[in-house]
Amino acid sequence: MQTATLIVGMGILAVIAYGDMRSRRIPNVLSLAIAILGFLRIMLVHDPVTAGHTLAAGAAIFTAAFLLFWYGAIGGGDAKLVAAAALLVGYHDIVGFLFLMSLCGGVLALAILARDKLRPRLLCLLRLASVASAKLPGCNLAPSRSTVPYGVAIAASGAITLILEASFAR
Repeated sequence: MQTATLIVGMGILAVIAYGDMRSRRIPNVLSLAIAILGFLRIMLVHDPVTAGHTLAAGAAIFTAAFLLFWYGAIGGGDAKLVAAAALLVGYHDIVGFLFLMSLCGGVLALAILARDKLRPRLLCLLRLASVASAKLPGCNLAPSRSTVPYGVAIAASGAITLILEASFAR
């Protein structure tokens, strides 16, 4: 039953990552599904101490994420997803999950910032190099506001943590 829970969890995390990348939205129903899977895993362990520690870690992470949301640092969907993923991962692997999440988020943010900085310049060069155009359009190099789909980093680190957990449990 644990393996089935992990496989379903990784599938939902993949759907979340894809959806967040496309629309910058994380549906509440998907975060709720991850949280329910986390509660299911807690019940399957039959260890009240582990359950208490996991619930406390999830509550602490939700509180921190809610404060980050309140100050505009992350989106509301990201705040809900990271707390739900903490329940699914469990308190034993929470530090590794959070570290991996920060690494994935940093790499993702750098990639998006680089893309957003380079894209206008490349488009401008292509327009200027176009010989077929009789008039050369102006190039708009004004920076646009970049957004990072942090749900991708949360989902990726959650899936990687679950895979590592399953491989080391054998």
